[in-house]
Amino acid sequence: MYRQCGFRYEKKLRAIGVARIAGIDEAGRGALAGPVVAAAVVLPEKFRHRRLNDSKQLAPELREGIYCDLVSNPEVRWTIGIVDSIEIDRINILRASHRAMRLAIEALIERPDHVLIDGLPVIPFPLPQTAVVDGDCISLSIAAASVIAKVTRDRLMRDFCAQFPQYCFGQHKGYGTELHLLKLHEFGPCPIHRRSFEPVAQPLLALDELVQIRSSPPRRARREVSVSIPEA
Repeated sequence: MYRQCGFRYEKKLRAIGVARIAGIDEAGRGALAGPVVAAAVVLPEKFRHRRLNDSKQLAPELREGIYCDLVSNPEVRWTIGIVDSIEIDRINILRASHRAMRLAIEALIERPDHVLIDGLPVIPFPLPQTAVVDGDCISLSIAAASVIAKVTRDRLMRDFCAQFPQYCFGQHKGYGTELHLLKLHEFGPCPIHRRSFEPVAQPLLALDELVQIRSSPPRRARREVSVSIPEA
């Protein structure tokens, strides 16, 4: 369901004297291949953007345009943190996502006073934080981070597509789509696949589950989905 992003959380923090607020979000947590990418973004207090929203609710062309608006704005401070598939397999995807978030926040030249994080709290974390469920469609700071993280990761996956064209990473960005699972079954995993993820080892079983999910009665979408289900 579409919800207009705003500064309600940022305003509450500023009202108690918190001046510098960063939003953090990640992209690629549910993928079967490639890195997880987090972005940290500090927006100016008077920032306005008519189209900025949760990256998953934006068409790719619009998302790219908003990304360019954000990164070209000298008043917007942003950084990214990237954790590759090897590290994801070593420490698990949750820890890898948290590590990417910490890397992003630590890369900011000016340390924020407080961080708004999409989803659940990140522990440990070097700064005071507020975790906001569905924060990417509530907070403009988190929405900006979601756009930068998503576009950055999509570009990385298009680069990987040039290295491993048989997997069509440019189309599905490493998520568990029917096309990706079929390619996994045909060619087996490549160096950027997350081998600790069950669908990578058993793509036909994951494809079976995906078909069953698609044919079952519709139900309310959940924020977190199985790695075998493609991201919208």
